[in-house]
Amino acid sequence: MKDRDERYQDYPVFKGLQRPLEFMGIQGRYIYWAAGTAGGAIAGFIVAYCLLGFVAGLILLVAALSAGAALIFIKQKKGLHTKQNEHGVFVYACSKRV
Repeated sequence: MKDRDERYQDYPVFKGLQRPLEFMGIQGRYIYWAAGTAGGAIAGFIVAYCLLGFVAGLILLVAALSAGAALIFIKQKKGLHTKQNEHGVFVYACSKRV
């Protein structure tokens, strides 16, 4: 049987830091939310600017960015993996498998 060094060449593998991706304080999936918020706010500004004027477009842009940033930071504070917390009393009628 051939020696291990003859058969396979070893390469160093970088496995990361085991931490979520972070950009400007926004972590993980909320980066996509921030990009969507920014894109939606810019699109809203363009539409409002064409239909109502610059001031209305600017107000819509600021409102959309503020609401989106607030939502992102509130949801991010709860954690990256949001879980549904069920409230109430649960009664299990049968615990055996038939």
